[in-house]
Amino acid sequence: MTVNYQERRARLAAMLPAYEVDAMLVTSGVNVRYLTGLASSNAAVLVGADGSALLVTDNRYIDKTRGLDVEAVEASDVASRLAVPGVGIEAASMSVATFNRLGGGLVPLEPLVERLRMVKDDDELELVRTACAITDQAFADISRNIRPGVTERDLARLLDARMIELGADKPGFETIVAAGENGAIPHHAPTDRELRSGDLVTMDFGALYQGYHADMTRTVCLGRPADWQREIYDLVAEAQRAGCQAVLPGVPAQQVDLASRSIIMAAGHGDRFRHGLGHGVGLEIHEDPFLGPSRTGRLEDRVPITVEPGVYLPGRGGVRIEDTLVTRGSGAELFTKTTKELLVL
Repeated sequence: MTVNYQERRARLAAMLPAYEVDAMLVTSGVNVRYLTGLASSNAAVLVGADGSALLVTDNRYIDKTRGLDVEAVEASDVASRLAVPGVGIEAASMSVATFNRLGGGLVPLEPLVERLRMVKDDDELELVRTACAITDQAFADISRNIRPGVTERDLARLLDARMIELGADKPGFETIVAAGENGAIPHHAPTDRELRSGDLVTMDFGALYQGYHADMTRTVCLGRPADWQREIYDLVAEAQRAGCQAVLPGVPAQQVDLASRSIIMAAGHGDRFRHGLGHGVGLEIHEDPFLGPSRTGRLEDRVPITVEPGVYLPGRGGVRIEDTLVTRGSGAELFTKTTKELLVL
């Protein structure tokens, strides 16, 4: 993949005069990677409004800067090397301790790089697409292991290992496997609880591929589903379809959320859908835009997002169905392709 990092920095530089700063100090690791190509745990880049840039990192990473299209220098105290009065900083990611250590005169800015990262280029979309294909295949390959007697933790390990075998850098986040009553906990951490006949089993997982994330959730049933299980599964599936159909450039984030949420509310389960409908995915697993009842802004074209409604019944179980898809003018393009019909295993 050939990335024009200079063009990315130029777009950031063009935004700075509106904030009355001559430069911006970018210290968020993921944003430094987006602007320079350097993935590290300690780096910063100073981007000038004139298009200039200076990358600073420590001796562990300086060799990785060879061949990058930006001037790079080595320093032990990375942020202070670039911080000067009148420079904009990333208010959302810089700690108060670092801000105080750097002294006065710095100008806190809103998340400008995150705004740039929202809309993906063709290469980025292809990386997300590949991460999703790995995720789909991993589920298909381990589905025969979803059976009574297997623990939540064992199933999560199988998913993680298979994604890596298929080419993922690693799992994109901590895999969720929630069986039976644990399915009522949206972010349940896998335990040694064994899967049992009659369980709904929710699996939320995704591959990380060359820095880009996938995110998918599927809920299956072990044995013939009870009436209540089929009812909430069909309800969530209907809500998920409606949310996906609402994903279009220009549509308000609240409106996409409402397309799904109104269906669940009409069925009397509004208080059992306790999180936002979705979020952007890319270099981070959760990034702008966010879809929820109180979220502002409108969707743009070429933005990978998730749509993931759920219904959670305490003490009984739950259902969540999630896809990664990308906004397109002609309708959302689905990146995760695993069937959403209820799998009875």
